[in-house]
Amino acid sequence: MTANWETVSSLATGVGTLVLAVATFASVRSANRAARTAERALRVELRPLLVPSRLEDGQQKVFFSDDWHALLPGGGAVAEHDREHEVVYLAASVRNAGSGIGVLHGWLFHPGDYRNPEHPGPETFTRQTRDFYIPVGDIGFWQGAFRDPGEPDFAAAAKAIDNREPVTVDLLYGTTRAASA
Repeated sequence: MTANWETVSSLATGVGTLVLAVATFASVRSANRAARTAERALRVELRPLLVPSRLEDGQQKVFFSDDWHALLPGGGAVAEHDREHEVVYLAASVRNAGSGIGVLHGWLFHPGDYRNPEHPGPETFTRQTRDFYIPVGDIGFWQGAFRDPGEPDFAAAAKAIDNREPVTVDLLYGTTRAASA
């Protein structure tokens, strides 16, 4: 029996190509897995954490769309019921203690000192009408207002503010990439 060298070389080339294809496939799968792992690690490291600002933080002037403004002290908040124009203004000084840029997406008002271990769904929050970005390690502010006396929370907010009772505001925030937190 004599070997046909053309056939042998074609088979050897085919087997070599198959081995390279399998190695390339395994390498691409491994690289994709490593990229997904790196992306998850990056996302974890770029999470904002908004907390009340410190007392020694500077004051911030907050302007509302109707030319009303407030001066927020470090670690402070403002709650004002303007009876003449029937508006409830709310604002708070916050600090980003996390490692990613914080973006405020919405807020949820509660009269009183409200503490609920259950997290409300994002759909229950009042959406911000403009973006608020809080830089990493820096201060910023949140603001919201009730302008319609017919809103469900308007009366509760006005009453709590007029009676100098505590109020609670939950903030919905995340990163620049996601619209929820």
